[in-house]
Amino acid sequence: MDPAQSFLFPNELHITWTVMIVLYPYITGMVAGAFIVSSFYHVFGMEKLKPIARFALVSSFAFLMFATVPLLNHLGKPERALNIILTPNFNSAMSGFGFIYMAYMIIVFLEIWFSYRIDFIEKYEKSHGIVKFIYKIIILGITNDNDNTRRYDKKIVVVLGGIGIPVACILHGYVGFLFGSIKANLWWSTPLMFIIFIFSAIVSGLAVLLFLYLFIHWRRDKTISQDSIDLMAKWLWGFMIIAVTLELMEILSISYERTEKWAILSKLINKELKFSYVYMQIGVFSIVPFLLLTITSLFKSLNNKVRNFLIWFSSGLLLLQVLFMRWNVVIGGQLVSKSMRGFTEYFPGYFDKEGLLVSFLIIITPFILLRYFDKIFPFFGAKKLAE
Repeated sequence: MDPAQSFLFPNELHITWTVMIVLYPYITGMVAGAFIVSSFYHVFGMEKLKPIARFALVSSFAFLMFATVPLLNHLGKPERALNIILTPNFNSAMSGFGFIYMAYMIIVFLEIWFSYRIDFIEKYEKSHGIVKFIYKIIILGITNDNDNTRRYDKKIVVVLGGIGIPVACILHGYVGFLFGSIKANLWWSTPLMFIIFIFSAIVSGLAVLLFLYLFIHWRRDKTISQDSIDLMAKWLWGFMIIAVTLELMEILSISYERTEKWAILSKLINKELKFSYVYMQIGVFSIVPFLLLTITSLFKSLNNKVRNFLIWFSSGLLLLQVLFMRWNVVIGGQLVSKSMRGFTEYFPGYFDKEGLLVSFLIIITPFILLRYFDKIFPFFGAKKLAE
């Protein structure tokens, strides 16, 4: 179609923020969500989450290591990203993210170190040769292990977890702030964007932990901590309801006001995003898991195997729901022309620099890394933990 007939300006023919900017908030959401689950045990002492606490902590670290990869791939000169640190501009949201990301990385790394310090000491004492030397470096040559040191380890983990909760919220909430503060974009410009992103992050964090925990225990034929799964499933159900309700209330508010921007946003929802937003995000990936989690949460007599399968399946659907939400926000917001009378189109290539194949590799790499992390930071088989 002729761009002039679609009322598109010349600089709007191509999408600037591609699928890489979709993956960026998606991965950071899982980082924040997983860390918050870990902190519920370490900071607030929720014993039912003990079996999954260290898995949540290491999962957060694995995703955190790749949170900036989509951004760096999107940049034409990724090496210039270091300028955020070298020449900081505290009036810039992106500059602020650089420091928040570094601070959060340090917090998570230290919390893992203190949580696993006892395990590292045991491996150091049982190792020989180069492996023993590596573990000596990891524990910084400190081999003290007694009730006093364990008590201090626990206190430090609690303090780090307490500091990490607001930092995790800021890390991901800032993404919502970044979109919501762009006044020129009708789809993004809402103060609720910050809150919506935080709640959806918790949803994705809970979903990925449940999905992986149940899958790993099924593959290894290990006993599942049913109390942990049931509690997290109820939280997933609740946070999903809040996240979806907030997003729908925002749409309802704009619809009820009937301002000039609703004329174009209604077409965006009912035409350009009808499949990805109405049918997939709200229809399949919100309503279906809501119904399944309602069954698992309210029907106590349900067989545990059936319950766990429904929870696992719902978790997978909600991971896709959050991914579609990120797509509809990031890409959907760029489809509207500044003329408020037309739409552009976008679909990523398969083998492009920012295409589907690269996107798949980026999103799957943290999961592969997490598998190898289990050899260094045992998730479920460790005997001791800074508790």
